[in-house]
Amino acid sequence: MRVLEARHKDGLHMNDEASYELYLKKAAEYHESLCKRCGACCGLFEKDPCIELVRGADGRYYCRIYEDRFGLRRTVHGNEFLCVSVRNVISGSWVGSYQCAYKKHLTGLRVHPARE
Repeated sequence: MRVLEARHKDGLHMNDEASYELYLKKAAEYHESLCKRCGACCGLFEKDPCIELVRGADGRYYCRIYEDRFGLRRTVHGNEFLCVSVRNVISGSWVGSYQCAYKKHLTGLRVHPARE
């Protein structure tokens, strides 16, 4: 396999794989920075949030098991749900989705509250 080199703005040379890994890391950091931690995607506005959702000292919401969050989970009232990446549901609507910074930024559309 031929290894191509890329030159970054900081002047460093990296092979394509290292360059791509850096790109993925920066893209993931940017994606994470969009979230305003409102708790909407975790059921906060439905009054039955995930049991792993906690309010931080800064008033924002965080997942206690963020790195391992995907899969079958429970709400505070014991209901089961499947936690998935926000990109899997971004085109839909849910209670409080009008608050979602991902939805506002990534869809580029005017966001309306979910119909209840």
